[in-house]
Amino acid sequence: MIRRIISKVFGRKSRAASKGAQILPLAAHGIRRDQLDDCALKVCETLAASGFKGYVVGGAVRDLLLGTTPKDFDVATDATPEQVRKLFRRSRIIGRRFQIVHVMCGRETIEVTTFRANGQKEAEDEDERPTDEHGRLLSDNVFGSMEDDAARRDFTINALYYDPAREEVHDYFGGVDDCRKRVLRMIGDPETRFREDPVRMLRAARFAAKLDFHIDEATRRPVATLAPLLANIPRARIFDEALKLLLSGHALRGVHQLRAEGLHHGMLPLLDTILDDPTGERFITAALKSTDERIQSDRPSSPAFLFGTLLWPQVVKRWRDLEAAGEKPQPALFLAMDEVLDAQRSQLAIPRRYDGMMKEIWGLQPRFEQRGGQRPFRLLEHPRFRAAYDFLLLRAESGEVPAELGDWWTRFQDADEDTRAGMLIADSGPKPRRRRKRRKPGEGDGEAHPA
Repeated sequence: MIRRIISKVFGRKSRAASKGAQILPLAAHGIRRDQLDDCALKVCETLAASGFKGYVVGGAVRDLLLGTTPKDFDVATDATPEQVRKLFRRSRIIGRRFQIVHVMCGRETIEVTTFRANGQKEAEDEDERPTDEHGRLLSDNVFGSMEDDAARRDFTINALYYDPAREEVHDYFGGVDDCRKRVLRMIGDPETRFREDPVRMLRAARFAAKLDFHIDEATRRPVATLAPLLANIPRARIFDEALKLLLSGHALRGVHQLRAEGLHHGMLPLLDTILDDPTGERFITAALKSTDERIQSDRPSSPAFLFGTLLWPQVVKRWRDLEAAGEKPQPALFLAMDEVLDAQRSQLAIPRRYDGMMKEIWGLQPRFEQRGGQRPFRLLEHPRFRAAYDFLLLRAESGEVPAELGDWWTRFQDADEDTRAGMLIADSGPKPRRRRKRRKPGEGDGEAHPA
């Protein structure tokens, strides 16, 4: 009651101690308008020409300050989604809970968001804010001012607004200084903000790994206590965050950051099992290192392949257990695949659309052992050969299979026909028994039937 009266009389204090934006000129930050994506610049100029504000916001400003090329350029504005939609012919409004506009320029897409208010503005009384019993914010979809929009962002380095017309950066919470100090700092009270959205803890680990920042001590302190709140987050959302971390180009560092913060139980619970086994650890380290190198050199990386590597140590363990229990090798492998995939659905919720490729890559691994007759040639023609071969090399690098096996297949696929013929190795294992052809009724031992 007293809180309600004070709130109505004196107004509500912002969740973060902002005293208005510090407006930094070009000389203070060094970001020039010609460093912007042409499409993002055009969006900002079109908004300004129509009387609206248009700022490049968030990660793009942060990356430019750090001297790296942004992957995406997002724009924030005071125009409503409907007003933005009318200004751009090739645009569309998406989202139901909070609408944003995608503006297309050729193959590029710029995400335009309207300034959003703090969740506090959604309820007149703080006790009525839309949160669950753990403090998680259930709704955050009210439009507001640029200062409101900055206050609801997670980290200071992501609450930066660049005005291309004046080449100025609007900094509400010291994000420019934190970028220079390479510090990741939460806006507002860290415990409250993490309770509002526990995924922010995963984002903290991801950004720290990706940017090579250290997490501010006050920001880190509540994480150990609040990490169990990730169990309340939908698995699909956890998967999306895991995919961002693993495809960030810094997956190896990110995985170790997760484990150091105790957050892997909420995102990748299988890490304990993998990293406690020397062979599994070497395999995952090789896989993540390879993925990082591919992404940093702008080569594609398949999520199905990546998650296939994360689950493989569990598949191998279950495969061996089933064989030890008397199951034949090939049926044991396929049974192990199904069991591992079914078990992970309650942990990470890897979409089923990846199952097919993962199973094909896993299922081809025993065939690399078969280097006699026509089988190596048939394996070369398989549509998944290249992915399965890359997977084999990771197994060889980790010591799971002999390095000689990977070397043989590297030479075999590039050799001419005569060289390949000389490389074939006779199978030493037991050959599959041929099924006897059933006799048709009335057939004897070669004797003619009486007429």
